[in-house]
Amino acid sequence: MSSKIILERNVPVKMRDGIILYADIYRPDKEGKFPTIMQRLPYDKQSIAVVGMFLNPTRAVEAGYVVIAQDVRGRYTSEGDYNPLFQERKDGYDTIEWCAKQSWCDGNIGTYGLSYIGAFQWLAAIERPPHLKAMVPGLTPSNYNEGWIHHGGAFELGFLMSWGLNWKAPAQLIREDPNANLSDLINAVNNIFDYSFKYLPLNEFPELKKGAPWFYEWLNHPDENEYWDYINIEKNHKNIEVPALNLGAWYDIFLQGTINNYVGMKENGPTEKSRQQELLIGPWSHLDKSFPLYSNMCGDVEFGLEAAWYMMDMEGIVLKWFDKWLKNDGGDINEYPVKIFVMGKNEWRNEKEWPLKRTQYVNYYFHSNGNANSNITEGILTTKLPQNEPSDRYAYDPLNPVPTIGGGLCCDTTHMPGGPYDQRPLESRNDVVIYSTDSLTEDIEITGRLIINLWASSNALDTDFTGKLVDVGPCGYSQLLQDGIIRARYRNSRKTPELLEPNKIYNYELDLWSTSNLFKKGHKIRVEISSSNFPRFDRNLNTGKIVAEEKNPIIAIQNIYHNKQYPSHIVLPIIPKKS
Repeated sequence: MSSKIILERNVPVKMRDGIILYADIYRPDKEGKFPTIMQRLPYDKQSIAVVGMFLNPTRAVEAGYVVIAQDVRGRYTSEGDYNPLFQERKDGYDTIEWCAKQSWCDGNIGTYGLSYIGAFQWLAAIERPPHLKAMVPGLTPSNYNEGWIHHGGAFELGFLMSWGLNWKAPAQLIREDPNANLSDLINAVNNIFDYSFKYLPLNEFPELKKGAPWFYEWLNHPDENEYWDYINIEKNHKNIEVPALNLGAWYDIFLQGTINNYVGMKENGPTEKSRQQELLIGPWSHLDKSFPLYSNMCGDVEFGLEAAWYMMDMEGIVLKWFDKWLKNDGGDINEYPVKIFVMGKNEWRNEKEWPLKRTQYVNYYFHSNGNANSNITEGILTTKLPQNEPSDRYAYDPLNPVPTIGGGLCCDTTHMPGGPYDQRPLESRNDVVIYSTDSLTEDIEITGRLIINLWASSNALDTDFTGKLVDVGPCGYSQLLQDGIIRARYRNSRKTPELLEPNKIYNYELDLWSTSNLFKKGHKIRVEISSSNFPRFDRNLNTGKIVAEEKNPIIAIQNIYHNKQYPSHIVLPIIPKKS
């Protein structure tokens, strides 16, 4: 039987510097004090009633919680200037502790939400608010430089430009002037492929100068340095005292950050309670076409009804977590804190840890006669070490980059839908090098971190190398599982860039992050190497200059080596069959 709900709109919450942030409060229509859960979001607090971000406030209130939705500093109703991420540590702390003092709060406070709303949770937790007892952060990074703004040193162009054009700048301009002319922004979105993504130099792109100036601030801080330390969650796991239910997605743009937060807190959390982390990862993307209800369909692939949030009762999972920590103040340690969806098999499985202890790491080596980029059957992937084989050679032209088709994308499902899509349209390009196993004679499960150990040379001072892991079905369908990139200047360190000596052979580690997939009998395991994945990542113009300032690209000639001295390979985390 449903109960009545009291909704208070635009309740002022004063920050330590006097700035007022405004919140909507949903609470039971009865006397008493209740545990409180909150979201702080830059997307208009009123959207929580529709979106809910995996927990509708109505159901939460009926379960005995007060729900807070607050516009973050500088967004919608709240005062101040918006400085994404950097403002959320102190403002998050102040809002949590304000809640604890209210007459309807029993002092037990939790936080929940996806993406930026997950970011606020980790950032606030660094400040150790005394009344924060539990979190449910979803689809959010552990390092906001390498993992939000950059990937392997490359700028996350597709995400950050579309996020700014669609989700940030319009609201900001209207906030400043209700009669603002948005025609330039609308044109930039409507022509995002032909104009916005291709604009050079990137740091002079005009349409975000007023509505999203942080875009240029982030673009101009590519190196890992003290600028980013304040919002680096990984460096602060030892300071966070809160248990978290970490929700992730195999095709999320922030997948590895979700996993890193789970692992980092399990290893470095300062208390037994803070080390009681849990991890749930399903076959979804960050912002798919069914958002926010995440169905059983992601990209081209239907994963079965068990993958859908409504079948899982995601709201019930979240409420159970809060019941444990906000109503009972603790609970038994979960013997199986990891729950993953194994794609291909399309089943959920409970695990005791991540990475899985029974994993067998197997090297699959690249082989060819030097034509793996011109004949799809030429490149071979086997567990045998290569001997004397010629390198595979291709030209990378920044003006004709390999286009993005699916993967971990955000935030424009119209122009760049994320998830598993067929890679065959790209596999006939001369700048895509392909290595495949023979058709498998038995099922092989791969669950864990994916690393490509690549030996390559370039005639450029700087360039990029990209990698993909693909599941090829008997009909030829090439399902993307994961992808990654390394900017050559960051091959040794994200802190200290080093340019290349042209034509010298270097070793590169391409981090494709993680997956869980059953390659079925009759399928093939495929690795694809190239030098661009655009517009997911910005184009390296190959000059060795500051990428964001450059506008005159040159063509780079790349060589991929696979011989006894330079045995390029992918390390696959294989899960042995149960005996």
